[in-house]
Amino acid sequence: MSSLTLDAQALYRELVGGVRGLLQSGTHLVGITSGGAWLAQRLQQDLQREPAMGIISSAMHRDDFSTRGLNATAQTQLPFDVNGADILLLDDVLFTGRTIRAVINELFDYGRPARIRLAVLVDRGSRELPVQADYAAARVALPAAQTLALAQDAQGNFSFQVHSADV
Repeated sequence: MSSLTLDAQALYRELVGGVRGLLQSGTHLVGITSGGAWLAQRLQQDLQREPAMGIISSAMHRDDFSTRGLNATAQTQLPFDVNGADILLLDDVLFTGRTIRAVINELFDYGRPARIRLAVLVDRGSRELPVQADYAAARVALPAAQTLALAQDAQGNFSFQVHSADV
């Protein structure tokens, strides 16, 4: 287990400020399941956003679909017309860029957005693809064998879980 300590609630407050600077009146928040969806739902409420928000899954377009399979709870829900939409993708952790690639492919299955931007709670570097967040509340370095995931309790409070892979 890592000694890294991240205050997810404090980082969320940072994210709120950063996201405000990226939003226009018609921007749709779209959260990537599951951590990004939690962020989008809370931001939608905290910022009192009018345009419909969405949830998107990377499952159908992942390059490791054969090993991960499909999570039944991770279904894409986009209750607005994607064609011409201004979309702000939200995710908890940006790492290799593979999830973002898969999500963009999923978005284009629904239409052609005018613009897609990305905001994340934590950017942990180590990209495998040329993907960069327009806003990251924090940047941290972790060994590749460690995972960082957002958790949400029953009251909606965020925390991070850091796990080391068994080698």
